[in-house]
Amino acid sequence: MNFSELKDFLDEKADVYNSLEFIQDDPIQIPHRFSLKQDVEIAGFLAATISWGNRKSIIKSAEKMLDIMGNSPYDFVMNYSENDLNSIKDKSIHRTFNGEDFAYFIKQFNKIYKENESLENLFLINEDESNFQHSIERFRQNFLGVEKHRTHKHVSSPYKNSSSKRIIMFLRWMTRKDNRGVDFGIWKNIDQKFLSIPLDVHTGNISRKLGLISRTQNDWKTVEELDVIIRKFDETDPAKYDFALFGLGVTKELF
Repeated sequence: MNFSELKDFLDEKADVYNSLEFIQDDPIQIPHRFSLKQDVEIAGFLAATISWGNRKSIIKSAEKMLDIMGNSPYDFVMNYSENDLNSIKDKSIHRTFNGEDFAYFIKQFNKIYKENESLENLFLINEDESNFQHSIERFRQNFLGVEKHRTHKHVSSPYKNSSSKRIIMFLRWMTRKDNRGVDFGIWKNIDQKFLSIPLDVHTGNISRKLGLISRTQNDWKTVEELDVIIRKFDETDPAKYDFALFGLGVTKELF
């Protein structure tokens, strides 16, 4: 396919999969259970953080965290007791993300929300930046703090050449205004043109099959390689192509 044909093909697939049906089987259903901005952010960040492996398992594990928080994430984060945290630490949550990690996140959320109305403040893009690479790193420093903790591995770093797939996905949820009822678009001070594709095995393989990228690793350099082409397709809403690549991965129509 030439450039125009490929753009039309991906636009069509994005249109099909960027729909309410998408929510039913996707971790994005977790933040969709809330309306308060901070609840959406916390539930979304937790669901995105554990988004690896089977999607049903991810959703079940996220529901476990919501249940522990009494299905009021923001209220729990701001009003937990030490006994609450101690009771969490020995729990099994999701694969290598355990109760100790969950308790650490809750403490860090508390610290952040005491100083900020929204997590958006920690992801703002500076004037000379073209994607979220530096803002993710600034967020990591603010959220994780300087003291080393086992939980740091669950918030990946583009500075270490990670694709940062789960944070990029969370940023799509919060920033992108899709008018389809899927992505929230509740962050008003960050332009969705800076979004990238959450790059994992599936989106990476589909992108290579279509000739969108040439690098074989799924790392930050490849995220930026993919940025170049998808922003040529649509410079105002590049992340919509995540739906196209995801849909093609699910249907396996290219294989």
